[in-house]
Amino acid sequence: MRSELKVYNTLTRQKEGFLPMCPPRVGMYVCGPTVYGRAHLGHARSAINFDVVFRYLKHLGYQVRYVRNITDVGHLERDADEGADKIAQQARIEALEPMEVVQRYTNSYRQDMTLLNVQSPSIEPCASGHIPEQVAMIEQIMRAGFGYESHGSVYFDVEAYRKVYHYGKLSGRVVEELIAGTRLLSGQQEKRNQLDFALWKKATPAHLMRWPSPWGEGFPGWHIECSAIATKYLGPQFDIHGGGMDLLFPHHECECAQAQAAYRTELAKYWLHNNLITIDGQKMGKSLGNAITLEQLFHGTHPLLDQAHSPMTLRFFILQAHYRSMLSFSNEALRAAQSGYFKLMNGLKVLNELPYTESNDVGIEQTIAARVEHGCTRCYEAMNDDFNTTQMIATLFDLLKTIHALKSGQLSPGLLGPTVFEHLKNTYSTFVLDILGLQQESRVSVTALLDILLELYSQAKAQKQYSQVDAIRVKLRALGVALQDMPTGVQWSYGYAVT
Repeated sequence: MRSELKVYNTLTRQKEGFLPMCPPRVGMYVCGPTVYGRAHLGHARSAINFDVVFRYLKHLGYQVRYVRNITDVGHLERDADEGADKIAQQARIEALEPMEVVQRYTNSYRQDMTLLNVQSPSIEPCASGHIPEQVAMIEQIMRAGFGYESHGSVYFDVEAYRKVYHYGKLSGRVVEELIAGTRLLSGQQEKRNQLDFALWKKATPAHLMRWPSPWGEGFPGWHIECSAIATKYLGPQFDIHGGGMDLLFPHHECECAQAQAAYRTELAKYWLHNNLITIDGQKMGKSLGNAITLEQLFHGTHPLLDQAHSPMTLRFFILQAHYRSMLSFSNEALRAAQSGYFKLMNGLKVLNELPYTESNDVGIEQTIAARVEHGCTRCYEAMNDDFNTTQMIATLFDLLKTIHALKSGQLSPGLLGPTVFEHLKNTYSTFVLDILGLQQESRVSVTALLDILLELYSQAKAQKQYSQVDAIRVKLRALGVALQDMPTGVQWSYGYAVT
């Protein structure tokens, strides 16, 4: 029997049995990237963690609508409602239109996700394509008495909200402590109090990205985008809202407040947050200047790297840690992840090549069969315990011991019986490929392999082993490679494959 799926809900701070809003359908929203630069390891962790959630829910039979946004409207810096518009800033540096910057980095983000075998979400909306929805939600918040206009900008009234709802419920922050710790910023005089946050900002003459609104030309605040997009595609309350721990406050707290103000819901039933990646005990991120982009990781060009690492090595590195735990970056950890990834994939290769054979005069060994069956069940138990990929991978390595015993002949497939043997093959393959999302990466150069074959061909010809010469020609021709004997030596060219 498979155990009940339980997830840790940030909103309630406890593990809860997963009960979708409308079984067997699941609505899931995850905050996507702001596209003004290349994706980095933090982006990869969030994308990979929630890709596994997406994959596992589908494996359990749920019909999942997964929405992940692309932020392309040029917000100001975080919760300050002031500072630089990063997209416009990058556009000036590269002498491009802001939307050229957006398109370039959106394309590179999607390419990186493909390399990491992150499945495309069901819907991937851009914020710039949903300005009317954001304006409409702001108007709804204002009609409810929780927003106000000031000098062409619109702000969320936290104090008015606090009289009705709990601001800080999601993050656990205490409002009085937040007020005491708030820096005085330019433009604060527009707000009624320091914690109020922008729903809509009036565009200055220098601001490149702007849209018309009932309050004049401007652009949406940082938080309204996700609330408006999520509710458009998933309704005023849905099942799962995910994102990085760094978004818990203020972004997700503000999303909660906006949804309560507009629709009297907490937006999502379950809030899931993946933890951060650290380096030398410090959070890795763009703002701290220590972020490693995926491009740098795959090519080994960052000063902190001692070699390049493949996308699947990174995927395995991230999934070795539980999504809610801190993940410490190091070259040693990446090399260990590469080794672990190879072991799992080689185990899959061995298992796929193993035929089932009966044991002579022995029959099924119930103790061994039960142990393997229990290992298969533990894979599900681990994932049902808040998507615990750490424990699931450990269980796969336990099953790998059985696979090697079958390969070496220490254990006969017949001792497991046909049902358990097939269950082992299906479970191992399902969790490695379909749920962990690992895939075979070939670093073998086709040209290098051809060079070896041409050398063997030349040797066979020199030794007048013409049957081998003809066999190599025929087999390469079947693959679309034609050989030509030239005065300077044998050469190859592309040819039609023989079918």
